[in-house]
Amino acid sequence: MTPDTTHTEAVAAHPDAEPDDLTALVERARVVVWDFDGPICRLFAGHKAEGVARDLVSWLEGRGLHSLLDEAERESLDPHVVLRAVNRRHPGSDLVAELEERLTQEELRASASAMPTAYADVLIHTWAEIGARLAVATNNSPRVVRTYLTGRRLLHRFQPHIYGRTQDLQYLKPHPHYLNRALSAMGAAPGSALFIGDTPTDWQAAGEAGVPFLGYARDEHKEKQLRRAGADHVVTNLHDVLRAVRAAGSPG
Repeated sequence: MTPDTTHTEAVAAHPDAEPDDLTALVERARVVVWDFDGPICRLFAGHKAEGVARDLVSWLEGRGLHSLLDEAERESLDPHVVLRAVNRRHPGSDLVAELEERLTQEELRASASAMPTAYADVLIHTWAEIGARLAVATNNSPRVVRTYLTGRRLLHRFQPHIYGRTQDLQYLKPHPHYLNRALSAMGAAPGSALFIGDTPTDWQAAGEAGVPFLGYARDEHKEKQLRRAGADHVVTNLHDVLRAVRAAGSPG
C-alpha cells in the first residue's frame, strides 16, 4: 500500500464531525476563538499569497540579502515562511520589523478582495446572539483583521479581542501565545473555549493551550493535513456548525 493510499483511506475513515460531536463542542463553548485566514475568509483570494511571497524574496535579494534564505525558503509560496526564516537569522532586528510591515501592507491590500468563508458571517452573528463571546487569534496582522471585519460589519462581535502578529515573531502559531492572550483577557478557562482553525499549527496551538479544537477544511488537501496532524473534529462546511449552534440556542 502506497503512503498516498494510506493517507486517503485514513481520511475516508474519519468523516466530518458527527452531529453529536458538534453539538457537544458547541454547547460547552462559552468563548469561541477564531483563526482569521481560512475560517472567516480567504484573505488571499484575489491578491495571491504566492505573489506576496515572491515579492518579499525579491525585496530581500534587491538589498543583497539573498543568502538569508535557503533554496526551499526562496521557492516557498507562503510569505510567513519567508518572514520566519529572516527572523530566525536576525531575531528582533530592524530588517525583520521592515519585512513584517511590508507583509502587513500586502495583507491590507489583500483584504479588499478577500472572499468570505461560506456561512462564516451568519455563524458569527448567530453564535454571538445566543451568548457566546468571540475572539480572533491569528498569525495575520490585527490591523488587517479589523479592516476586514469592519467592512463586513462584524467588528463589534469581536472587539476588543483580536490578537495577532506583531514584530515579535517568536509568538506566531503554533505557539499558543495569541490564544492564551484571548483566554486571559476574557477570563475564560481553556475547557470553556473552542478554537476554530484550518491548519496543523492551529491544532498545535490549541493543544498547547488546552483548548478544544474544531478544524475547518475548505478542500480535501486541508482536511488531510488536519487529520494527519491529529485533529479529531473537522468540518468541510460551516453550515454544519451553524445548525449545531442554532440547535444549542433553541428553547428547550
